[in-house]
Amino acid sequence: MNPTTLEQTKRAMIEQEPHWYVAFMDFVDEFRRTRDVARFAEPWPLDHPRYDALLASTLEYLCDEAGIEPPAWSWEIPACPDPWFVAGVENLKALALVQSPAHFRRRKIFVLENFLARV
Repeated sequence: MNPTTLEQTKRAMIEQEPHWYVAFMDFVDEFRRTRDVARFAEPWPLDHPRYDALLASTLEYLCDEAGIEPPAWSWEIPACPDPWFVAGVENLKALALVQSPAHFRRRKIFVLENFLARV
């Protein structure tokens, strides 16, 4: 069963480390399928700076993609303490700096343009 809230998604990401991407993309797929922003009307406890920032940035990105207003609380989620290059590959850092959408850059998260792409 896919997690139904961002807090449940974050808990699943933490439990599945280092394979957090599976739970994360389950959230992305579920949001794109349902476009149910009401499910995310309330913020979650902030206790994992990277995942908190990633989930808030992703929620804002997906809302923008769907033409939905993101929850107002999402703007209050802080940036990562240090820049996070999600791919983790040194040779891709420059490309991630250029390709990262603003939703991610403002929280010091750097991803490639295909980060949320699915086949």
